Amino acid sequence: MHIVLAASEAVPFAKTGGLADVCGALPKHLAARGHRCSLFLPGYRRAIHSGQPMEDTHVSFVVDMAGKQVAARILKTTMHEGAADVYFVDQPHYFDREHLYGDEHGDYRDNAERFAFFCRTVVEAIERLQMHVDVLHAHDWQAGLLPAYVRTGFGGKRWYQHAASVMTIHNLAYQGRFWSHDMNLTGMDWQFFNWQQMEFYGDLNFLKTGISFADFVTTVSPSYAQEIQTPEHGCGLDGVLRAKQSRLLGIVNGVDYNVWDPRHDSHIAQNFGVENWRDGKTVCKSDLQHMMGLPADPTKPVIGLIGRLAEQKGWDLVKPLMEGSVEQMPAQWIILGNGEHRFATALSQLAARYPDKVAVRLEFSEPLAHKIEAGADMFLMPSRYEPCGLNQLYSLRYGTVPIVHATGGLNDTVADLAGDAESADRATGFAFRDYSLHGITECVWRALNIYSQDCNQWGRLVTRGMQQDWSWSTSASFYESVYSRAREQAAIEGRL
Repeated sequence: MHIVLAASEAVPFAKTGGLADVCGALPKHLAARGHRCSLFLPGYRRAIHSGQPMEDTHVSFVVDMAGKQVAARILKTTMHEGAADVYFVDQPHYFDREHLYGDEHGDYRDNAERFAFFCRTVVEAIERLQMHVDVLHAHDWQAGLLPAYVRTGFGGKRWYQHAASVMTIHNLAYQGRFWSHDMNLTGMDWQFFNWQQMEFYGDLNFLKTGISFADFVTTVSPSYAQEIQTPEHGCGLDGVLRAKQSRLLGIVNGVDYNVWDPRHDSHIAQNFGVENWRDGKTVCKSDLQHMMGLPADPTKPVIGLIGRLAEQKGWDLVKPLMEGSVEQMPAQWIILGNGEHRFATALSQLAARYPDKVAVRLEFSEPLAHKIEAGADMFLMPSRYEPCGLNQLYSLRYGTVPIVHATGGLNDTVADLAGDAESADRATGFAFRDYSLHGITECVWRALNIYSQDCNQWGRLVTRGMQQDWSWSTSASFYESVYSRAREQAAIEGRL
């Protein structure tokens, strides 16, 4: 099959989050399974100047954006040593900016126009490049108009005759919700602005559009696929998703073990594997403690946290947990991240008050993230909700036992050591279901007690976690089956 992916970011060209990791890795693994892959991205400043050689396809045209004529040019490069073609929509007015979606003042005011233009350019570029497309795979709201264009035959493109569409939701909380009159920017007939398709409480909703028109919908973990069909986690779209439940599947994001594996990680003090993890982690832990200015105590467990300082990531629990328990807990805490000022301030105060127990870096550093994964004994990830999550998967491979809130992808990838014989045989970490200060406190103490009192059980947790396979090859096989099911659905409806 020829799979065409469209997204707003992908490694190594532009990244703000996990979406970029998925769209950067998936084409490589689909290509390895024998498929042809092409990827469309906005021509951001950082993408055009990423250092990758750019080729002018000599495909350029004008798009009518609600009466305004806007020119587009298509540039091309390749990724993964030619395994996939990458096309960029070059339009400096929309994309030659320092940031992808907004600046210090908030989201860009013209985001509806920018990404409607992107989607309209993709369908036109595919036609002019004379691509035979078997599946168009749209990622998140920025590409949400594309399934609608395919299903409705927008613009009468010939390539629609062979194409099914798949829509992937990476985080339902971000939907691309805009003023109703931005409907004019899409070029779609106003008949589609209705409660079942594109309209959402009087507004235009790009993500709802993609979900409604796609032949198949995926999200990034099985548990999240169930959660988003409930009012609690559905962000207003639970009804739309329940209507699609027979064509909705959760697929856990894969890990690139070429980058995240302690056997060959160049960022860490000593490489190690499942056969010598005790020696390797001892060296990495000492290196991490020294780097962060903490006492190099091999008996003191290190709890690591990496990521955005926000309520969604569970910092409304971590803050009171640390403020109330750091002094009593026999552990060191190492935190890497930035975000909301209230959490950053509280963490800085804790580090100043307990310099032998708390070390904080209010930034993001890729090398330090690797060192924390390798040197910490435990990794705390208490997200309020988590569509998939990647750090818990990195932690498993690095022998760093995850402590998580049992939600979304965390629930699917970390098996709790609950204290019974059955869980002891399959556990890879610790999980709490009660999202409360009591819930997280009890769970952290459970982990600390096992670490200090049951060396054999701790060793089994580490070993079992390191032997897990969360590679992209597994995830790619699920996407392959989804593409086949999407084409079957399109055929049933007489569109193929």
